[in-house]
Amino acid sequence: MPPSQPPLLIYLHGFNSSPASHKAQVLRNYFSARDQLQHYEVPELDPVPERAMQDLVRLLDARVNDARVNKANITLLGSSLGGYYASFLVERFGVRVVLVNPAVNPASTLASCVGYNENYYTREKYEFTQEHLRQLAHYEIAGIAYPEGYLVFLQTGDDTLDYREAADKYRHCDLHIEAGGSHGYSGFERIIPRILAFAGIPHLQPERSASVS
Repeated sequence: MPPSQPPLLIYLHGFNSSPASHKAQVLRNYFSARDQLQHYEVPELDPVPERAMQDLVRLLDARVNDARVNKANITLLGSSLGGYYASFLVERFGVRVVLVNPAVNPASTLASCVGYNENYYTREKYEFTQEHLRQLAHYEIAGIAYPEGYLVFLQTGDDTLDYREAADKYRHCDLHIEAGGSHGYSGFERIIPRILAFAGIPHLQPERSASVS
């Protein structure tokens, strides 16, 4: 019997973002400081929604079909557009999900981004089209079948998305709404222990340098 794999947190970044984004790096640094990077993964999402979803489905297919992996040990953490993708995937694969200021209707909210864009971190230039909006609409879920599989964090000061839309959509989930803040979720570091507890990742103490006698 092959050894089981440890609990895994997979971070899905938002629109025009990347694994170099603030929250992705905060998490990487958190795990790295504790020598526990085996608990963390952050794929780079294609700007074309259909390709991004195909890549994510392949990734999760490989995980849940791995004999060493219990899908209960897989948790997606989605921010903004990544939260929208994560909601679609959790309903398909039955894994757990943490959402941080998730997009609810990106086919509408990203309509103003149709045209040429530049990724904030990679500086990749690409054209975002009406077809991409149609692709996004395809991944909208009709309802939440497994509310117990969700942990949701919203801040009312989100200046990009209307937090009330997510508050309504995820009202039957474990939902936490904080006054103020920002779209990037101010003070994200504070909620990391709650995220890890939900993901079944043991509390991790920072690595300490060996003392010199």
